[in-house]
Amino acid sequence: MKNLSSQHKGSLLAFIAVMLITPDSIFIRLSNIETWGMLFYRGAIPFVVVLVGLISFYKTNLFKALIGIGYPGIFYVLSFSICNITFIISIQNTNVANTLVMIAMAPMISAILGSLFLKEIPNNKTWIAIVITLIAVTYIFYDSIEMGNFYGDLFGLITAFGLACNAVIARYAKDRDLVPSAVIGKLCVAIFAFFFVDTFVLVGNDKIIIPLMCIMCVAIPFVLVTIAPRFIPAEEVNLFFLLETIVGPFWVWLIINEQPSIETIQGGTIIILTIAVHSFLKLKQS
Repeated sequence: MKNLSSQHKGSLLAFIAVMLITPDSIFIRLSNIETWGMLFYRGAIPFVVVLVGLISFYKTNLFKALIGIGYPGIFYVLSFSICNITFIISIQNTNVANTLVMIAMAPMISAILGSLFLKEIPNNKTWIAIVITLIAVTYIFYDSIEMGNFYGDLFGLITAFGLACNAVIARYAKDRDLVPSAVIGKLCVAIFAFFFVDTFVLVGNDKIIIPLMCIMCVAIPFVLVTIAPRFIPAEEVNLFFLLETIVGPFWVWLIINEQPSIETIQGGTIIILTIAVHSFLKLKQS
């Protein structure tokens, strides 16, 4: 890593992070644990893992870092916690492809929120991309109503909204370290789910699947994605996340043969291509 340029370091970190995230959906599908138990472990295990990393990094200054998040950090905790919860609810109530396509809307939603709260008015190319992606999402929603997946798709869109809020808050508070906020968010998810869990006992394959998923697909990528923007622009990091929208449903189709509808494939392709072209043009311009 020492011999790599900043561009290569950031790209490599983002790529590894996204590739580790891609099996997340299939692990959720293969597990037998109920929703609240899943949320508890996805909050508690990453919280412990990343907290250990923060303690080793900040040492005696950890408390100061926690206090330093301020009001932006508190709002970040709220939006981060909500989108962690809605993601699981979405995955368990619709096709994986539908959830990931909804999440792919996050960059466009963040552009809208940025124009409202940060006065960063998108250019004409961005507005065109927003209109195209909104039409594609409406098309997928119409199909989901007929298939009974509307509930899951709606929570997928809420997840995208939460992720967009996270990005806007991070942009607003770019002089603050919000990693402690995300750690607190994971703790909040675990505490919230704790009161609804039927049993904390992991049985069968869940003894392997749940810890593996929480460490490999949640904790480690979270750290890598947090580090990557230090080397490359955040827009480039977001571009790598389009891989999850493509590779994630592939794992689910390959292992359990869960096939998305034709409408999801068509609408998803339009969304992915639109965001990819928009991101490429934006990076080229900058």
